Amino acid sequence: MHPKLNAVKGMNDLLPPQSAAWEWFEAQVRELMRAYGYRNIRTPIVEPTALFVRSIGEVTDIVEKEMYSFTDALNGEQLTLRPENTAAVVRACVEHNLLYDGGKRLWYSGPMFRHERPQRGRYRQFHQVGAEALGFAGPDVDAELILMARRLWQMLGLTDVRLELNCLGQPEERLRHRQKLINYFEHHLDRLDDDSRRRLHSNPLRILDTKNPHMQDLVNAAPRLMDELGAESLAHFEGLQALLRAAGQAYTVNPRLVRGLDYYNLTVFEWVTDRLGAQGTVCAGGRYDGLIEQIGGKPAPACGWALGVERVLDLLEQGGVQPPAQELDAYVVLAHEPALAVAMQTAERLRAAGLRVVLHAGGGGMKSQMKKADASGARHALIFGEDEWTAGEVTVKALRQEQREAGQQRRLPLDPVSGLIDSLGPLE
Repeated sequence: MHPKLNAVKGMNDLLPPQSAAWEWFEAQVRELMRAYGYRNIRTPIVEPTALFVRSIGEVTDIVEKEMYSFTDALNGEQLTLRPENTAAVVRACVEHNLLYDGGKRLWYSGPMFRHERPQRGRYRQFHQVGAEALGFAGPDVDAELILMARRLWQMLGLTDVRLELNCLGQPEERLRHRQKLINYFEHHLDRLDDDSRRRLHSNPLRILDTKNPHMQDLVNAAPRLMDELGAESLAHFEGLQALLRAAGQAYTVNPRLVRGLDYYNLTVFEWVTDRLGAQGTVCAGGRYDGLIEQIGGKPAPACGWALGVERVLDLLEQGGVQPPAQELDAYVVLAHEPALAVAMQTAERLRAAGLRVVLHAGGGGMKSQMKKADASGARHALIFGEDEWTAGEVTVKALRQEQREAGQQRRLPLDPVSGLIDSLGPLE
């Protein structure tokens, strides 16, 4: 006997019935994106390593420690399993000149990969849905993306999420703030943890995002980026806040809110919750006006967000939100083997009419088949016995209480099939 093989740690199988919740969530996302005029884009899972080094930043945790990178054995090319998808979307837009006739609203979904310690809400293979608006400069698009996420929470029935905002300004403003941060933290080296000391000269802004409780007072007293912002950056941020207030969207300005990726500027935001422990960020995004040029395209503004699918579904479960069941209309019971061909043809005709039908397979007697029919969740059992086969009929047996009230059991002719379709109830 061969030894059993298991999935890679932190890369999880998705099995029924859990997969039904994912399908329901994905359907909500597609409806949302259609409502806002965002069009789907699909990029490869594997990209050149240089794409992420250039866009995310060489001294970020993702590039330094978390990327799944390897050398192509055939041509020596350096490749990486995508750790995030914004850079890949921008690469595709630049490569195919998608912005030649104006801005584009795009969305994506799929797996991402980061090599980190698996824990609740953080996996080595995880899934994201993202929305990207490329070629639009104003705070109106920032607001649109934020309100789009709000509408998704409403569609899903999520209430335990709140919005936090910040403004990172422009590169020259961050540069001034960066030097002040370094000077400040250098005067308090004895209070920095090892991770913060490592980041001090490479990415000091990330120190502000520390979760170390012993450093909170120190971080709270650090120089504020907001004090370095010029008139244009402040006007953009004030414009966004005015639009959110007009839309009735509550928010908190969090001056410590930063992003772990180097390409962000101006607006950054997070939808957060207290229900998922340390991994409380459900959706995060912001503006990245310099990234298109950085990847080789003509300068153009851009803004977007990404949400973690596993975290959203975990939050739904925590809140007791139950996706609607995927109900079967009928389960076909074969009580007479010669009726198989007729039963199969009938099932196909019902499916062609939009009904959801399972044909029993694997043999077994009438009693065991009826147990499986009931366990399937189907609203009706379609019984093909010897008498039915001889008469060209089928017995329709109600399995759920609401169908029983309309009649427990009846025999119907197979032709015309419209009568059988009507007996199974209205299509949902």
